[in-house]
Amino acid sequence: MGSHGTASGPRQGQNHGDSRRSLRLDATDSARILACEDDDALISVAAEIEERRDTHRLCEPDSFRDALHRCLTDGEPAFGNGDFPLSHAVLGGVPLHKSGGYIVCHVTAGQVPAVAHALEPLDGEWLRERHATLTFDACQGTADAEDIAYTQAFPPGLKQFHGAAAREGQQ
Repeated sequence: MGSHGTASGPRQGQNHGDSRRSLRLDATDSARILACEDDDALISVAAEIEERRDTHRLCEPDSFRDALHRCLTDGEPAFGNGDFPLSHAVLGGVPLHKSGGYIVCHVTAGQVPAVAHALEPLDGEWLRERHATLTFDACQGTADAEDIAYTQAFPPGLKQFHGAAAREGQQ
């Protein structure tokens, strides 16, 4: 199947600022995403790819994406922060967008297995402990019990998403 990867992209039918999906890409879709020359083309291609994807090729971190990314990185709500491979699990990889209205990042096929492997030992207890140490001034969420429980519920889906992409050689 060639080079593959994952991309975080727009959620169909929603404001680009509400983008909360990750897509597993085959070689063709990865090349199309990487070839986009501007944000309009990028968002159009990402939306078209998402529209024809099966649900097993999607991952939806939902509104706790920020908290989850912060738990897996250095605690800051930023791109390029934290250490690879956990830094690439939610908002990592190469940011392809140029405007702030939405997020499209690309993780290569070569990076996906390392991300999947790094996520495997993490569990709800690890996430709860990590989440409790963070300060949430600059992103949605708090460190209250409800927010921690909501964020804790997501790691199995994230593990399955990256694990399946690694097994299938996708980005």
